[in-house]
Amino acid sequence: MIERYIDAALGKTRADVVLKNGRVLNVFTGEVQRGDIAIAGGKIVGVGSYEGEHEYDIGGKIAVPGLIDAHVHIESSQLSPEEFAKLVVPCGTTTVIADPHEITNVCGIDGARYIAEASKNTPLNVKVMLPSCVPATAFETSGAVIGGDDTQKYLQEDFIFGLGEFMNYPGVIGKDPEVIKKLEAARALGKIVDGHAPETSGEGLNAYIAAGITTDHECACADEAEEKVSKGMYVHLREGSATRNVAENCRAVTAANLRRFLFCTDDRHAADLKANGHLDNALRVAVRAGMNPVWAVIAATLNAAECYGLKGKGAIAPGYDADIAVFDDLEHFRCTLTVIGGKAAAMDGIPLFETGAPALPEAVKNTVRVGQVPPERFRLSLQGKYANVIRIVKGGVVTQKVVREVPSEGGDVQLRGTDLCKLAVVERHHGTGNIGLGLLEGYGLWGGALVLTIAHDSHNIIVLGDNNEDMSAAVAELRRIGGGMAVVGRGRVQSVPLDIAGLMSSLPADEYIRRSEELLQAAYDLGVSRDYEAFMSLSFLALPVIPALKLTDKGLFDVTKFDFCPVDAAPPAEEGAEAPQE
Repeated sequence: MIERYIDAALGKTRADVVLKNGRVLNVFTGEVQRGDIAIAGGKIVGVGSYEGEHEYDIGGKIAVPGLIDAHVHIESSQLSPEEFAKLVVPCGTTTVIADPHEITNVCGIDGARYIAEASKNTPLNVKVMLPSCVPATAFETSGAVIGGDDTQKYLQEDFIFGLGEFMNYPGVIGKDPEVIKKLEAARALGKIVDGHAPETSGEGLNAYIAAGITTDHECACADEAEEKVSKGMYVHLREGSATRNVAENCRAVTAANLRRFLFCTDDRHAADLKANGHLDNALRVAVRAGMNPVWAVIAATLNAAECYGLKGKGAIAPGYDADIAVFDDLEHFRCTLTVIGGKAAAMDGIPLFETGAPALPEAVKNTVRVGQVPPERFRLSLQGKYANVIRIVKGGVVTQKVVREVPSEGGDVQLRGTDLCKLAVVERHHGTGNIGLGLLEGYGLWGGALVLTIAHDSHNIIVLGDNNEDMSAAVAELRRIGGGMAVVGRGRVQSVPLDIAGLMSSLPADEYIRRSEELLQAAYDLGVSRDYEAFMSLSFLALPVIPALKLTDKGLFDVTKFDFCPVDAAPPAEEGAEAPQE
């Protein structure tokens, strides 16, 4: 094969494929040059003047290396890996670093293995990380537990690329033995470790990095990003569906520190991918915010490849893999051709590959194991007249802890005339019967219930409603369909199954998007504020690693104190005054 590369590079034989009459972005120099891209045996052999057995005239458009999503949860698309690939490859994405944290919390290592095996049905390069926090905390019930010994074993599996985002910052700093065992296992095998350390700085950040953690995607502001790259971390510029920080954090990028930034999407759902794109969208956002477009492409390609040790990825140069995205320009980033491994994988927004219907192993099916939950299980009795309440905050996944006066009658709170709803998390993995109860302010729901089996990170059933009967009926509907999303109210029950671990659908992307958008409209018809994506925003209210007040199947959890707290609250300092927010 080397002889084939040499002859094609010298022009002695025709290349297999040539992209002709284009402009090529050189990520090593930042220059744009005119020339043909010659490909042989799936490798780029040269940029210059070439002829090929198959030729694509790209008509002066600009070719860049295939885009690399440096951190993504494929499950957050709510699609199978096959359907996910059909949406992102036409956007110019050729490689993703996939952290199957969600499905592994439900199904254990078999969930991660499913992501790896299903991805083989697509041309998308999928590098699967081993989730490091299963469960994310000890304050919830997950479907699986992966301890230090398990991590040592699973990191040696061929399909595991590295260790996924290390959310347990306190465990790292506190030298928790299980945490240390996981980090030592990754170090011994030379595996990269991704980070997750919001608002971490100073000596604590030094310790976190010294433990062997390389990246972070949780910077809340440019100053935080600057400190982390100054200490050698790679920082992901993230543009997801619920959390977007590209516009803010790209302000931290300079000519001196450019090589420490990557792009990622983290969590991006199917409808968003279909309507707005993938990393191409993140690049558009960055350029609109003032980032040099050439720098943006370098971050999304060469930087990611070097950070993750992806040899042969990240550049258009001799000897590199022929993973290429062709865009109209470096402003709008409309992708007209995606090449992976030397083969055209998508053209003008249309995937050029078939995957067949997803084949689902038994391990990811029938994962809702919960008995009947009668209405009385949702009764919430207060000892006094004040309650600690979760207040939803627009624009992210952070909440606030507030105190509200809540009327009660007959041993249950009365919500009519308030802006409050009941929130419940029902354990669904082991049939424990656990139900955590709390109150949520600001969602706008009235006259029904919403429910889903996506509840980060342990993915129990999360249900929101203003009456016990509809909440019970909503949980019953998820038992019937085996996991998914549902809206109950005004005499109607409407649902969409998520037959893959209660997280993802095996439906074709277009059909799933249509049905989920109909369900979303049903939620808004019940009054849910359009300031929120009704289901995705709800799914983060069970995440006990992001401030300030969250709910798990074990109860109300104060993240700032990292401990449970009662629903009952002391009265505010001044009777009738709003309690200060924490």
